Amino acid sequence: MLRTLHAAGDLAGKRVILRCDLNVPIKNGVITDDGRIRASIPTIRKLVDLGAKVILCSHLGRPEGEPILEFSLAPVALRLEELLGQPVVFANDTVGPQAKAAAKLLEDGGVALLENLRFSKDETSKDPKERERFAMKLADLGEILVSDGFGVVHRKQASVFELAKIIPSYAGGLIESELEVLNKLTHDPVRPYTVVLGGSKVSDKLGVLGHLLPKVDRLVIGGGMVFTVLAALGHKVGKSLLESDQIATVKIFLEQAAALGVEVILPTDILVASSFAPDAEFEVVAFDKIESTSFGESGIGLDIGPESAKSFAAAVSSSKTVFWNGPMGVFEFANFAGGTRAVAHALSNLDGLGVVGGGDSAAAVRLLGFDESKFGHISTGGGASLEFLEGKHLPGLEVLND
Repeated sequence: MLRTLHAAGDLAGKRVILRCDLNVPIKNGVITDDGRIRASIPTIRKLVDLGAKVILCSHLGRPEGEPILEFSLAPVALRLEELLGQPVVFANDTVGPQAKAAAKLLEDGGVALLENLRFSKDETSKDPKERERFAMKLADLGEILVSDGFGVVHRKQASVFELAKIIPSYAGGLIESELEVLNKLTHDPVRPYTVVLGGSKVSDKLGVLGHLLPKVDRLVIGGGMVFTVLAALGHKVGKSLLESDQIATVKIFLEQAAALGVEVILPTDILVASSFAPDAEFEVVAFDKIESTSFGESGIGLDIGPESAKSFAAAVSSSKTVFWNGPMGVFEFANFAGGTRAVAHALSNLDGLGVVGGGDSAAAVRLLGFDESKFGHISTGGGASLEFLEGKHLPGLEVLND
């Protein structure tokens, strides 16, 4: 059974290390999507209200063990102050003198944020002894760990796994809510149950496909991964994304879907562009005519077409449970965001449980201007949610189990 905050006892005056996932995109020092920060606020506020001394820690990007300025969490500290409405002490190191001073001087209900955990290579080291060494230094800063970074629970990292073995550890509210929703997707979901998958690589989704296939009624496939599926069906895809080494596996998967009676919905039309660029010329063609455009074999599919967008939205709207992971096209380019927008719009109006599976899908919801409150749940962990739905063991959760 997962140990949660309810079992942590009186936290007033206790130094609580709160492992969050504050890994947000930052450009020129400006946060471009604060979704993960906002998702962490309820647990932070709860600990503040309980009178704990809250020591936040997180990673950001992949600095590979080097203190690189562009990966500093300093902008995150400022945003946290705005959202919490109280000061957030920022330590310019992770386990050094500033971190120790911040932890020591915090008052009850105070909040501090440590610098990027990944400025130490030991945080993500493949050597358990190196991770444990770093975790021991983190443990000196606090008395209790509250693990609330769902986006990293599928990784053995010092602040997620080893630290939880050293000091009393509990799952935070965000992890609890993520698991509650994901369990609904795997245990007796309300039907019809539809899974919408997109994104670039079919290889990234094969595990979840295999695990969910016996449980779903419909599978809708778009994004870059659809071109490997179309190739498996014998169609030419021009210069579109293609994993040739996965074609045989996709054929087996399609046979399994047919045997299980799962309806597989693929695009009937594609937006084919002259190049991968926001202002590229494009044409709409049937899914089996990708190389028939004026671009010939050099054409590249960047989105599902308008007819496909309608059929995908209809499949979502007629469902009672929907899990969506991966955009339908290059949504960052306005001309190729139509498919993703159609799926998101249908999901936001769903009469049932609609789950956005984190990662690029969650980013698309925010970039395209949707009201997040209209969705049943937006996950903060794309990779973690996929691995959970694959039935994999997530070390950051297992270490929190009694």
